[in-house]
Amino acid sequence: MEPLHPNNTPIGFIGLGVMGASMARNLLKAGYCLNLYTRTKQKAMSLLSEGANWQGSPALVASNSNIIITMVGYPNDVEEVYFGENGILNHIRPYSYLIDMTTSSPLLAQKIENKAKEKNSFSLDAPVSGGDIGAKEGKLAIMVGGTKEVFETVLPIFKVIGTNIVYQGLAGAGQHTKMCNQIALASNMIGVCEALVYAEEAGLEPTTVLQSIETGAAGSWALSKLAPRIINGDFEPGFYVKHFIKDMDIALDQIKTMDFEAKGLLLSSSFYKELARLGRGNDGTQTLYKIINDRDRLSDL
Repeated sequence: MEPLHPNNTPIGFIGLGVMGASMARNLLKAGYCLNLYTRTKQKAMSLLSEGANWQGSPALVASNSNIIITMVGYPNDVEEVYFGENGILNHIRPYSYLIDMTTSSPLLAQKIENKAKEKNSFSLDAPVSGGDIGAKEGKLAIMVGGTKEVFETVLPIFKVIGTNIVYQGLAGAGQHTKMCNQIALASNMIGVCEALVYAEEAGLEPTTVLQSIETGAAGSWALSKLAPRIINGDFEPGFYVKHFIKDMDIALDQIKTMDFEAKGLLLSSSFYKELARLGRGNDGTQTLYKIINDRDRLSDL
């Protein structure tokens, strides 16, 4: 397989949310011809003004692109985009490359690969981590499952949108790796929020505390990137509460087939589902602080 280059690779991109729009923009800036589809065309307007092409359905994206990247919300969205009547797999060209970058089910990734093979095409599951900032800066972590040769072929495209790009194994391995990421983040978010509450209760200045602890043993992406947002009262989404709940549910479903109990994940999931019940599903994941900080005033959230 020859590596894919901007001058011969029309890329289809489906899904222009908080992260997807920035990922698509970085590909456009790198010189790739971009065919876009998202359910709400208005979300695509700025990219269309920058030179991207609008396609009216996933079917049109598939029929006009050599490689199709999807970055949608939920596994049922992935199912519809790939397997629906106007879905990708019913309209792809032979020898197309399909890359699902949604955080989704490992079993669904395997299902997509099997169907792609029937169509003489290739697929990868390649979920990402890094939030809105990583997407804008082209510095996402990309966890890839599928055939190694296919991974190496599309690596130039991954390098446009990410910096930590790791091949994890066969189909589904990228999604399993993302579950590891989300499990680690789930408990970490509780620790970050509790640390900030403790600092406040102790009469410390949280920003000054952060200067000391973010580079030590407690250091993490969440502490460095999300704690400052919490301190500044910024609860806008770099990653939605509702999507984090979806990810934790996928992980918990997988864990049912394994011989262990993820108590930290279960606790974090219960907190975030409480936020969703209070109408905060479209807030950023750092909104967890509001529950950790004052559980007696949840009605004020």
